[in-house]
Amino acid sequence: MSQTALITGATSGIGRATAFEFAKHNINLIICGRREDRLETIKSALEKSTNVHTLCFDVRDNEAVKKAIASLPDAFSNIDVLINNAGNAHGLDPIETGTIDDWDAMMDINVKGLLYVSKAIIPQMTKRQSGHIINIGSSAGKEVYPKGNVYCASKHAVLAITEGMRIDLNPYGIKVGAINPGMVETEFSQVRFKGNEAANNVYTGFKALQADDIAEIIQFVVSRPSHVNIADLLVFCTAQASSTIVKKD
Repeated sequence: MSQTALITGATSGIGRATAFEFAKHNINLIICGRREDRLETIKSALEKSTNVHTLCFDVRDNEAVKKAIASLPDAFSNIDVLINNAGNAHGLDPIETGTIDDWDAMMDINVKGLLYVSKAIIPQMTKRQSGHIINIGSSAGKEVYPKGNVYCASKHAVLAITEGMRIDLNPYGIKVGAINPGMVETEFSQVRFKGNEAANNVYTGFKALQADDIAEIIQFVVSRPSHVNIADLLVFCTAQASSTIVKKD
């Protein structure tokens, strides 16, 4: 029987790549995002390989999250795999000049959004005493770098929540883990730098990780035998040694 996976932030980057990777392995998909037009375009492409359902909502809105999950048709109502991928970085400012709006956006999406979606789905997993939750963290959850302050704090929180989930859900046989990428070439920097020219230079002079690289790792993690749980995984491109050390040409 095919598994069903729900992926947040599925309209671009790692979330989108993961949806396509899962489709290759006949996993039924619930793809979530805020951009309905993108969701429908991706659904059309994925339906050639697997069954797909779309949910359009903002993870920051707890009522919208609950309503969306409650609306799932029977064929998609039992979620085996949850990929908490939705996340963002806003600004790269020292703490003294950072903006409250940027801080709120990062905490609301990266931390509270992850909690809202998990809260809506975990009860069905505990009832069935099975399931797999993968939270997409970041190397920023492992170390703090200059001007990373609140973004790093949000990703440190993701790792703490992941560990707490794994402990609390252990009696139910639910797997919980985090995958923590370093620099991945996606729309991430366009959002962080708010579309200005600095975003174009982030990945120049070296080969950054690609969204497909992380998607393949996520597929590997979910395909392990039932007794194997990859609890925490840090991934850098070869050129990156830490959050601040990157070998460029």
